[in-house]
Amino acid sequence: MLLDRFLLASRGFEHHLRAVAPDGWGAPTPCTEWDIRALVNHMTRGNLNYVGLLSGATREQFLAQRNADALGDDPVAAFTGSVRACADAFAAAGALDRVVDYPLGKLTGRQALAVRTADSTVHTWDLARALGADETLDPGLVAWIDEDYDTIFAGLAPGTSFFADAPADAPGAPRQDRLLTRFGRAPH
Repeated sequence: MLLDRFLLASRGFEHHLRAVAPDGWGAPTPCTEWDIRALVNHMTRGNLNYVGLLSGATREQFLAQRNADALGDDPVAAFTGSVRACADAFAAAGALDRVVDYPLGKLTGRQALAVRTADSTVHTWDLARALGADETLDPGLVAWIDEDYDTIFAGLAPGTSFFADAPADAPGAPRQDRLLTRFGRAPH
């Protein structure tokens, strides 16, 4: 089920990725330090770095590779290839129970995949926003991240880009907006 969520989140990102115009790679994203190409590279490199973690890479190795170009001349193929590699790595026997040296703390492969899935979901919104596309995220993924947020991020160092102050109660605000606010986004 968790692997299915990762693949669903990745398909959502890929859907928007395929809509990037040839001259659109330099457009800004809600992640102010990244244009679209840098965001796509972050997603692609992230998938590959998780494969590395499952193979025994250290947090230092993960961080050293974090911004290395993983897109080459075909960002769509690079991203889809990284999704396949990541999914295959997490599908391997014992991968979900393996303890990995994630930069924010040691986690099981299961928790690492949950973090990766949440990150992929939120960055799908970032890409949609950058493209001016439909920003609606899969409601099942939004509900899962919202309901399991504390479990997904349990034990990870606070004060990172994953965490923002919990949103103020906003009666009537859509669940997706409340979740995005929790990830430091401004959906409106």
